[in-house]
Amino acid sequence: MNRWKNHIDGEEAPYTPLGPFKLRLPFVHYRFELPDYFQGLLMCAVDLAAIPLMVDLLDMPFEAAIAIVILNGLLYLTHHLLGDPVVPGWITPAIPLLIAYVEVFPMGPERVHALISFQMTLGLLAVFLGSTRLASKVVHIIPQAIKSGVILGAGIAAIIVVFKEGGRFDLFPFSISIAVGLAFYLIFSKHFAKLMKGSKFWGNIGKLGIFPIIVLAVIIAPLLKEAPWPTIEWGFTKPNFSLMLSEYTIFGVGLPPFRMFLTSIPTAFAAYIVLFGDVLQSKAILEEADEIRSDEKIDYDANRAHLIFGGRNVLMSIFGPDVTMSGPLWSAMHIVIVERYKQGKKAMSSIFGGSGSFRWGTNTGLLFLPVVSLVKPILGIALALTLLIQGFVSVRIGVMEARSKKDLGIAGIIAAVLVIKGATWAFVVGIILTFLIYGLEFFKEQEKDF
Repeated sequence: MNRWKNHIDGEEAPYTPLGPFKLRLPFVHYRFELPDYFQGLLMCAVDLAAIPLMVDLLDMPFEAAIAIVILNGLLYLTHHLLGDPVVPGWITPAIPLLIAYVEVFPMGPERVHALISFQMTLGLLAVFLGSTRLASKVVHIIPQAIKSGVILGAGIAAIIVVFKEGGRFDLFPFSISIAVGLAFYLIFSKHFAKLMKGSKFWGNIGKLGIFPIIVLAVIIAPLLKEAPWPTIEWGFTKPNFSLMLSEYTIFGVGLPPFRMFLTSIPTAFAAYIVLFGDVLQSKAILEEADEIRSDEKIDYDANRAHLIFGGRNVLMSIFGPDVTMSGPLWSAMHIVIVERYKQGKKAMSSIFGGSGSFRWGTNTGLLFLPVVSLVKPILGIALALTLLIQGFVSVRIGVMEARSKKDLGIAGIIAAVLVIKGATWAFVVGIILTFLIYGLEFFKEQEKDF
């Protein structure tokens, strides 16, 4: 039964109650969106970009690394299926924090133990906050200045990853410039928005999001001699789950000693502070969309989100520890989906159709060897594209979170400390500065003065 066809304007998309979750299945509860599915097919390139990170950090063979990527991809589906209206992804700004922590330990089982204990600790923390319903309270308790600083810092950190010496931009300068410039024009430009309204052709191009940009990158990178032409291979990918389980999980190396879990706590808290910024972004981006699309009520619940991504981290720590971690939001693609959703019901029936169809697409792409081999040469470009879109929106939303000029000044310092010294120091500095400036009004929301 296509329950989505009977949706009443102003109400939530159809769902089946499932405890704290709201079950939504494709074709039953939401319309399958082909444009978003096709975007996902090629944007699996970003998911695949996790492979070189795991190969470098853990000396992991490609076959074991892609097994972890596929497992993580399947768990991405749990968000929209269980009622969280987002496109989930990595905890991107926290990756440098995790790498720095894990590299302290020698290569081999001890380093794997460090990764397992960290991800399990982070996951259990999120599940605890979600199950006790403290997560939504945390969102309201944290002062606006600190919220603003964390989001600003996350955006700047994402941009630095691309432009730092030896970063992705140094490898693909012209390809990234062209791809990112075109992406910003298609997604954020007022001029292109007018073209879409006045032309069916440009309207259809706009509906494809960044799908045409990835196709273009596959062509221009080799033409500019910044990447080789893809060598198309046929068949299905061959992940080695047996190797993954025997060498990189508790089933092969055993449970980490208790001291490892204690050691991981500060880094897990630091990563949660960064992750918290993604929760705030999810809420803010969806609220913008909810104002424009009055036909569908969007229910974003921070507690439910914590249960889902917390559970993902716990499961991954057991079956496939992942350097990129299981985050609540892939902000770049979530923004692309939401911008298309804002175009109206004809463009996208439900936000769940867009986010769900996209993640079904990435999972399909990971399984098909022709898709994997097609995008393999431009993994760095795809990663840079998503980081820069995320950086742009994080900075925009971070500034909007500040309620006063004082908030914005505090936020700027927090952001700088986050980038230079890490999230733990940023949080400490933020608390001290906010208390010194606002005193007993620490938790009181300030009046907007700009």
